[in-house]
Amino acid sequence: MALIKALGKNPWGERLKRVEHSPNYRDGVFQNISLTTMVLKKGDFFKTFIKFFNKPKNTKPPGSLPSVKTDLKNLPDGNPVLVWFGHSSYLIKISGKHILVDPVFSGYASPFKMKSAQNFEGSNVYSVDDMPPIDILLITHDHYDHCDYKTLLKLNTKTKFIITSLGVGSHLEYWGIDKNKITELDWNDSTEQIEGIKLTSASARHFSGRSFKRSQTLWASFILKTKDYSIYLGGDSGYDKHFKQIGEKYGPFDLAILESGQYNEAWKNIHMMPEETVQASIELGAKIMLPVHWGKFSLSLHPWNEPIERVIKKAAEVNVNITTPMIGEPIVIREKYPNRKWWREVI
Repeated sequence: MALIKALGKNPWGERLKRVEHSPNYRDGVFQNISLTTMVLKKGDFFKTFIKFFNKPKNTKPPGSLPSVKTDLKNLPDGNPVLVWFGHSSYLIKISGKHILVDPVFSGYASPFKMKSAQNFEGSNVYSVDDMPPIDILLITHDHYDHCDYKTLLKLNTKTKFIITSLGVGSHLEYWGIDKNKITELDWNDSTEQIEGIKLTSASARHFSGRSFKRSQTLWASFILKTKDYSIYLGGDSGYDKHFKQIGEKYGPFDLAILESGQYNEAWKNIHMMPEETVQASIELGAKIMLPVHWGKFSLSLHPWNEPIERVIKKAAEVNVNITTPMIGEPIVIREKYPNRKWWREVI
């Protein structure tokens, strides 16, 4: 029963009516701005399927990942502080408030305990108990590696507001979370649930779905703005013209948090190659870039540390500044940007 519950429930009732009125919803599904295909040729499908059940050993690290144990309940005030937990989960303290993005602390990027979706050794050192009271819980889209059933249930009582993409609230309400604390945004919608902290939903090139029926809920990136700071929260996205458009409309950004990992040539429309991640940061007008979506799970076939190596190589070639914190190591905007190549020390 718990497994069935974890699959969630697609929009119904009044929420479905709002979905159907979205300009981004056509022919029964949400659509990307550009034509985005995800269908493999028959031969490629079977080849990829076989490869996934025979992953190379280097898709996981040879040893335990290092980390820093930071007291998240007593982060300093002043400049915004960001703490990354691996993959796409991170906590931001800004204007004295705590914003938690796409938390996955269950140990798996899956509703079941699948070995192929289990976190890397040493990468799951933080739990819900380590979190401070959460002012805003932000969920970019409904995939299991961003919207974790077990984690969200545990966070519910310590979370004030939930902001997410249009339709995703259907899963949360189905799980028993109070619909009055949930705010759903379509692309280009904004909300200021906490005075002085504005979140705007922006386009991304991806898809959604927790079972066989895809794209019933929206996926998005988000712009976080206060009077003094601007941060781009990328979610999941393939490379496309939207990065330049967002940069021109909302940039420049003090920090851009962009996916770099779990890519495959067959999926390049929905996940960026590392070199494209660097280019996206340029088009966004980011002063510094944090590559995420790596360092916790093996959801593709590339070596576990290949994403970050390719990113730092390309960034050096085009003079893009990046930060590479260990799990739990704080970034302080305009002040502290860790850059140790810690993954090379994992043996």
